[in-house]
Amino acid sequence: MTELATENPEEEQAGKPTSVSRITLSHIMTAVDTNLLGTVHGGVIMKLVDDAAGAVAGRHSGGPAVTASMDEMVFLEPVRIGDLVHVRAQVNWTGRSSMEVGVRVLAERWNESSPAQQVGSAYLVFAAVDEQGKPRRVPQVVPETEQDKRRYQEAQIRRTHRLARRRAIKELRERRSAEGLDGA
Repeated sequence: MTELATENPEEEQAGKPTSVSRITLSHIMTAVDTNLLGTVHGGVIMKLVDDAAGAVAGRHSGGPAVTASMDEMVFLEPVRIGDLVHVRAQVNWTGRSSMEVGVRVLAERWNESSPAQQVGSAYLVFAAVDEQGKPRRVPQVVPETEQDKRRYQEAQIRRTHRLARRRAIKELRERRSAEGLDGA
């Protein structure tokens, strides 16, 4: 297990409200963002999601944070050239050195006054790191609204499932290796 980097391991950081690190990143989609179907590449949207989530994680943790995993990236509707994409992100849950960031992706036509439509969502886990790349403590997130509290509880469920999945895969690989079934 990796030890957390901290000058005083007993020192507890004060919690931060959800709203302190919440951000919206907006970007107009152009022809260079599109695939052969004329819609925006999923990878372009994923990069915007990772950028926004990384900014939120760094802001919440007060320093560098790296992407540890991306869960449940869902594309609900295609994004097209000329769409103004808004990526909204916030910390949903925090552990000792990790944070789950929830991201909602909305799109609106740049030349219309219709409301933005949700086109995607994702959950990412970030680990706060120090100058040597070692995990460091993060302040606990303090949910402010009922919606924040729901997101916090749902994030705990996702974390439990992530850890159980990781443990089950590790046990399967160890068992197959011990039986000589996996050569690589």
